[in-house]
Amino acid sequence: MSEDLEDDWFERALQERESETDDGEEGAGGDRTEDGNGDRAEESDSGRAEEGIDAAKTEGADETNDSSSSLFDEGFGSALDNVQMPDVGVETAPPGDVSTGPDGFDDLDFDLGGSEETDFEADVDSELPRIDLGIDGLDRMIQGGVPERTLMVAMGPAGTGKTTFGLQFLHYGLESGESAVFITLEESRERVINSATEKGYPFEEYVETGQLAVVGVDPIEMANSLTSIRNDLPRLIEDFGASRLVLDSVSLLEMMYEERAKRRNEIYDFTRSLKEAGVTAMLTSEVSETSPYASRYGIVEYLTDAVFVLQYVRPDDFRETRLAIEIQKIRDANHSREKKPYEITGEGLSVYQQANLF
Repeated sequence: MSEDLEDDWFERALQERESETDDGEEGAGGDRTEDGNGDRAEESDSGRAEEGIDAAKTEGADETNDSSSSLFDEGFGSALDNVQMPDVGVETAPPGDVSTGPDGFDDLDFDLGGSEETDFEADVDSELPRIDLGIDGLDRMIQGGVPERTLMVAMGPAGTGKTTFGLQFLHYGLESGESAVFITLEESRERVINSATEKGYPFEEYVETGQLAVVGVDPIEMANSLTSIRNDLPRLIEDFGASRLVLDSVSLLEMMYEERAKRRNEIYDFTRSLKEAGVTAMLTSEVSETSPYASRYGIVEYLTDAVFVLQYVRPDDFRETRLAIEIQKIRDANHSREKKPYEITGEGLSVYQQANLF
């Protein structure tokens, strides 16, 4: 691996490739589909990512290090020169009415008697500052919010809204005047911004005002220069003043390591660097083929402080496949352990905290 690749990863991260064309973008996204709820279908992208990874491994290091494969031409440092962080004070809308259910969920048992929750863990003595995720029903399942600087993971199969979860988490912070970073290993930078815009999140405006950095990284390049990235990531977060970060998805990074021990060590070091950077971070991860409660490689759920499980629930009568969310763990925070239904709407995830599945 060349020194240029290691030194310049973040120096190229925030600028668009000069060689990118509109036709290229259309070609890259032509095969992508969306589900009925507006959430992108992740499964086809993961398949293409794995094919690209396998092909890249056989082509040799020269192609990987070719300067013509640079994602962006200008450096991260120049992108941040003279950036003025705006004093954004957008008021968030009041919480929606969670007493009524979504269309097609009429048979669910909604508790209309009040918002008091009884299914919480015993009180945890913690004075850590807390933040909300920005998903009303889910925030109600967490007493007081998640502790700041928590490292979270949203796990689920394709189509359950993991990327939407991450976009919504950042949008809530950006609305409150925070700065944020979105790192994507699956999508192009433009597609992430467009996807957020379709949900009513003005990511393009946040990027223009220097409040948000959307970084598109090829997973092969990231794996080959992970040491450099791991060292530079805290600097990026500190220089940018980011308080929230999303990496979508850690599974593609894990795929790069065939040896189990190396994969575990590299992911451990990477997650540790995120914790040391002092940012509240969310990773997305595919789940194991054998269990909806385990990540694809069974690593990230042990290295993170909070785990959210997104899954399909199929009733015995096979009438309708539903989506359900469950909080597997949150360190230093009380939370419900109930499984609650949710929908992926045009505005993001909507969790029905007062409903029971069956």
